[in-house]
Amino acid sequence: MAFIVDERVEAYAEEHTTPVGELFERLAEETRAKTSAPQMMVGRIEGQFLARLVRLSGARRILELGTFTGYSSISMASALPADGRIITCDVDPEATAIARRYMDESGHGDKIEIRLGPALETIETLEGPFDIVFIDADKSSYRAYYEAMLPLLAEDGVIIADNVLWSGRVAEEGGNESTQAIKDFNEHVRTDDRVVSLMLTVRDGMTLIQKA
Repeated sequence: MAFIVDERVEAYAEEHTTPVGELFERLAEETRAKTSAPQMMVGRIEGQFLARLVRLSGARRILELGTFTGYSSISMASALPADGRIITCDVDPEATAIARRYMDESGHGDKIEIRLGPALETIETLEGPFDIVFIDADKSSYRAYYEAMLPLLAEDGVIIADNVLWSGRVAEEGGNESTQAIKDFNEHVRTDDRVVSLMLTVRDGMTLIQKA
């Protein structure tokens, strides 16, 4: 992931964000060592942002599409009340095996359920409402995930879509399949009168979406 803001500014912001602890540092190190796309991992700023949203919203039920190695799951779980729960979906058993170890070590593992398999198939088995939905999986399916989850979103809930700036490529002409998929998703949300949305330049871009 390329930085949208100057890397020095990004580093300054990270230095002035509360440290997340030694467990997250080890998780990040193992992710970089054992996965082929460690840039998919959320970092301190985005992890803390997600945690603050959970705490501020009073969320109790969260759905995450895209577990990877668990950084975001653990961040959100740490801000949930004792009876809060996260269902997180992924198709990669090796990445989620790493996630499971750190989830359990974090002390929040009992709040997190991993569902292996295509996310759209998992969504078909779920009942709402969900207070927060975090979309951070394959970009070609963003629009399908959004349409599948909107009916299951709590009235005051929020969908958080990650990577909506796609390293700035959304502002350029053309682009590959993933770029076009993100552009299509962004435009679909922008023109959807069922919702209100706010696109932020946090990390690689995040859009917060609520029912109108």
